[in-house]
Amino acid sequence: MHVLLLGAGGFIGRHILTELLEQGHEVTAVVRGTGTLAHAFPQARFRALDLSLATSEADWASLCTGVDCLVNCAGLLRGKAMQAVHADMPRALYAAAAHAGVRQAILISAISARADVKTDYSQSKLAGEDVLKSSRLDWTVLRPSLVYGEGSYGGTSLIRGMAGLPLAVPLPGKGDFAFTPIHVRDLARGVVRICGDAAMAGRSLEPVGPERLSLREVLALYRGWLGFGEARFLSVPMPVMRFFARVGDLFGAGPVSTNSLAQMVAGNDGDSAAYESAIGFPQRSMAAALAASPAQVQDRWHARLYFLAPAIKAVLVLMWVASALLGLFYGSEAASALLHNLGLPQQWVPASLALGTAIDLAVAAVLLLDRKARWSTAVQLLVVLGYTAVLTIGLPQLWLEPLGPLLKNLPVLALILVHGAIGDRR
Repeated sequence: MHVLLLGAGGFIGRHILTELLEQGHEVTAVVRGTGTLAHAFPQARFRALDLSLATSEADWASLCTGVDCLVNCAGLLRGKAMQAVHADMPRALYAAAAHAGVRQAILISAISARADVKTDYSQSKLAGEDVLKSSRLDWTVLRPSLVYGEGSYGGTSLIRGMAGLPLAVPLPGKGDFAFTPIHVRDLARGVVRICGDAAMAGRSLEPVGPERLSLREVLALYRGWLGFGEARFLSVPMPVMRFFARVGDLFGAGPVSTNSLAQMVAGNDGDSAAYESAIGFPQRSMAAALAASPAQVQDRWHARLYFLAPAIKAVLVLMWVASALLGLFYGSEAASALLHNLGLPQQWVPASLALGTAIDLAVAAVLLLDRKARWSTAVQLLVVLGYTAVLTIGLPQLWLEPLGPLLKNLPVLALILVHGAIGDRR
């Protein structure tokens, strides 16, 4: 079959792409930016498209030509584009698909896409389901519970990060929120099984694993798998968790957000027997699936770094803002000495202080806005190296001062590079 796969660059999408290719299907994968994906999956065809802007039928007409099945696993957990990606874009896509003669569409929704879960994520996912059901395509809606695997993204990254914290594992409330977790490869296998199966048309299924686990049990399993030993839990009151979630919302890239917390506590358990009967093969338990792929050192790095990544970003932002303010109010003497040694007029002191402040604040703004830590890494390196070069020429003695004002630029450069390496969570 020729399958058009949306969201192929995501955690779930990559596994579905792998399974489709292994089963011999032809795949056109739609992603926001192809990046290195085309090199990682040379058998697939990739098309770059911003889904939040592809809300007209014309955007999809050529992509749907010759396609037998659509698999839509695109999704956003936060952001203003959620409604566009979950509902507006699919409305145009399904209309174009119907006109092009596409027979089948499979939507990866969420088990929390219910009327009683009042988050923009759940409600927009539910709206997306309604859009598909009202289309002229043979539709199947899949509402998976917690999806886990050797890699992770979103909620599973948060759980892995919590399980990897030293001393004690924070437990929201009593930690009795229920899950029936499914391994991502089992989910992908189920999606490919449905492709081309007319008997699955018009069905909503809940892909879930064979066991019901509390959040406490999931965290304990993850901690054991990571090799960090027995879990010691520290209960965190839900009002405190909601405060941290709001802080995450404010900065846009915090480890916890209001949506991720709401999805965690909404109830994520489904009917294991019903799904297994529908899909035709047994699902693995979480303990068995994790044991089949032992954690490597990279998994432990990821768990330990999950909360460090936003902390590093916050420290760097604080450094640039503090540098801007301290330089502006207390940097006159140093600026005067630097200009003197460089042979420049003293009248330039106020302008040089203002320029330095503007540069530092601009770097802080770029760092805050750059979610993938690409441009901000380059800008920070350029500015730090520039400052270091100018000060080395004008005030070389700073390298030898006891507190090492220039020497400290070396660990700062290393920290910037570390943030650049771990800042992109995708």
